[in-house]
Amino acid sequence: MDDVSTKGYDRRAFLKVMGLGASAAALAACGGGAGTTAAATTAAATATVAKPTGNIVVYTALNETTNNAFTDAFKVAYPGTTVDLLPLAAAGDLQTRITAEKASPKADIFIGGSSEFHDPLGKAGLLEMYVSPNASSLKPEFKDAAGFWTGWYTGIFGFIANTDRLTKEVGGKLPATWDDLLDPSWKGKLILPDPVKTGGGYIFIATQIFRFNKDEAKAMAFMKTLHGNIADYIGTAPGAIGAVSQGQYVGCPNWAHDILTEKGKNPGVSLAVPANTGFEVGGISIVKGAKNLPLAKAFVDWVLTPEAGALNVKLSNRGSTIASIPAAPGAPTLASVTLVNYDRQWATDNKTRILTLWQQTVGRT
Repeated sequence: MDDVSTKGYDRRAFLKVMGLGASAAALAACGGGAGTTAAATTAAATATVAKPTGNIVVYTALNETTNNAFTDAFKVAYPGTTVDLLPLAAAGDLQTRITAEKASPKADIFIGGSSEFHDPLGKAGLLEMYVSPNASSLKPEFKDAAGFWTGWYTGIFGFIANTDRLTKEVGGKLPATWDDLLDPSWKGKLILPDPVKTGGGYIFIATQIFRFNKDEAKAMAFMKTLHGNIADYIGTAPGAIGAVSQGQYVGCPNWAHDILTEKGKNPGVSLAVPANTGFEVGGISIVKGAKNLPLAKAFVDWVLTPEAGALNVKLSNRGSTIASIPAAPGAPTLASVTLVNYDRQWATDNKTRILTLWQQTVGRT
């Protein structure tokens, strides 16, 4: 793999090689005459069950635990494979990297991050069109009509608070609505995932636009007032959760599933889901020019199995786009919270413009 030092990554940091060597299973030669029915039947059966092997490079916005478990489980399902990972928590950085590498693609798969990061790549001709047979039962809103990406998990936007600081400094009351965060008592105590770099940050802005029925002026007025209470914009959503958990800040709008995971490690944080919130559809896509297209397609197929979906729920507390997979214990669901009327395609198509408008509004140009 060439040119892996971009953005400060040396080769060892870039490739996290896991598992078995790439070795193809040899097919046994069939004996008998050329016209033997048994031999022909055996050859046909072998061809039917043969699985692709080799190596794929996966650009992933998932956390380390999920990366490791998914890679191990995939190798069990597809023996004789290796997976090289470039893990970056900010899906926006992966989108940028795939765009920069369009003349000489390095990745086979882009996994994780909301569909808003996959969709523009598809429209730019940087993704392979692939409709997995395992996507047939998914709701239309969970997959790209053109087949460039498929949604395999859902995430609901919530709010994390450091319980001790919340009690001492803000009266102990979690926000019931997003407007509650405009109270002056929150000044300098909030952080937000950077909307330019993270799906969560942008989805938060889009949520406000939809909450105000696409009145962008009202939404930007909200974001400008909120900006006065925000101490910093953090480069990754997990980094923001960690900062609140450690007590550096009091609270942060962020992903409910990640907050629930952090709460399992640190009971000193609280989770709330304010009314009229937004949600993401996490995507998986195949990069145009993938070096091992058969194995890349197999990886997508596997991610869309109930087994992989249940594993992701267990590891991450996210929801699954597969209706038969139950939610994680204690996790909010799309049916249990009050959702804003989130127009995902509009949010995707207007992302660049809205981010520019937000930067101008809060003075971060």
